[in-house]
Amino acid sequence: MDSAKKELLERARADGVAFISLQLTDVVGAIKNITIPLHQLAETLEHGIWFDGSSIQGFARIYESDMFMMPDPSTYRVLPWTEGDHRLARIICDAYRPDSQPFEGDPRGVLRRVVKRAEAMGLRFFTSSEPEFFLFRQENSAKPVPHDVAGYFDFSPRDLASEVRQDIILALEQLGIDVERGHHEVATAQHEINFRFSEAVASADNLMTFKYTVKAVAQAHDLYATFMPKPLMGVNGSGMHTHQSMFDLEGEKNLFYDSNDEYHLSPLAYSYMAGQLEHARALAAIVAPTVNSYKRLVPGYEAPVYICWGQINRSALIRIPRYSAGREKSTRIELRCPDPSSNPYLALAAMLAAGLDGVERKLQAPDPIEESAYEFTEEDLWKSSIGVLPGSLDEALRELERDQLLRDTLGEHAYRAFVRAKRREWDEYRLQVTPWEWSRYFEVV
Repeated sequence: MDSAKKELLERARADGVAFISLQLTDVVGAIKNITIPLHQLAETLEHGIWFDGSSIQGFARIYESDMFMMPDPSTYRVLPWTEGDHRLARIICDAYRPDSQPFEGDPRGVLRRVVKRAEAMGLRFFTSSEPEFFLFRQENSAKPVPHDVAGYFDFSPRDLASEVRQDIILALEQLGIDVERGHHEVATAQHEINFRFSEAVASADNLMTFKYTVKAVAQAHDLYATFMPKPLMGVNGSGMHTHQSMFDLEGEKNLFYDSNDEYHLSPLAYSYMAGQLEHARALAAIVAPTVNSYKRLVPGYEAPVYICWGQINRSALIRIPRYSAGREKSTRIELRCPDPSSNPYLALAAMLAAGLDGVERKLQAPDPIEESAYEFTEEDLWKSSIGVLPGSLDEALRELERDQLLRDTLGEHAYRAFVRAKRREWDEYRLQVTPWEWSRYFEVV
């Protein structure tokens, strides 16, 4: 056993851990878990642990179900809301086939493949995200009951969730996530917590950890947290704006920065941005992957549906945060259409692949749009060559089916599993008869 694994065993014993949660993420972004007692950890670190891949969405078919997961020791964390005889630590795992080859459909493995491609080009990909969520009271009601009545950046007795956010931040810090800020968002009961940028795989790990931490802490306060993109009609939905930058292999120089450019962006950054704009309509299926996502992605409510970029224009798909002198490493682009219902591994893999395609093909970004595109007419959009994101999951999936680059990025296995799951979701949705239809048509048709 190597030194890293020995150190992990000693650390787990010192932490008083009784159980280890070994975690994988399926193709739609749900965490799957095998729990082992501490005395099984040494064996698992050395040889992995077998599981039935056919029981996990997007993994294996029934006749090829035997797979094993290998723990990544760097992801060991004690879950701070567990204690005593039930003290639990988690370790994120990678999936392998029986022949010890990485499983090509493992979402974490999909992201690793694209990251390695970037590294072969001399690039290290860093990201940070701004996941938003709602807190609701756990009450027996036909409709969700918001937890508070505060507004954006409010500090007042009305912001009843201030203590909840603080507890979430404390838990995230104990889990090794470097939190930068937390605040109330625009909508009633809506919140946002931001954490420091990391390399892509660690960033995706952090996002998965963030989501179940928010839910666990909310539950301890008798609340329910949801990352549903549009839980309430008529108010802002929850996005997951994703900041992206490229560094050299040493991680010292931000390759997106150019002091001579108006926006302080390098040619590399412009080509990367152009790649994401070109693939935006197909990218939507992966970064906004639910039926409900397209209730958020409509004009208004600060949701970006127009395929353009700018700095002060928050209706644009990509925004360039303003440059601050002395903070060259912070130069980045912000993709604004992702939402927290997405699988972070697949979302970051698709974003990176689309950007790298622009870099490899030396694509030129269009001119920036600094006016609010919400005010544009159809003719204005046409004259400015501004496209629009898909209006439904069905439309987004059709775009993905036509985008060979993103299909290849996911790999045949993950691509087919993802589309199969999302087509099933769309078919279930379109067969529903909703209360809106009853109120709209029942008496007049």
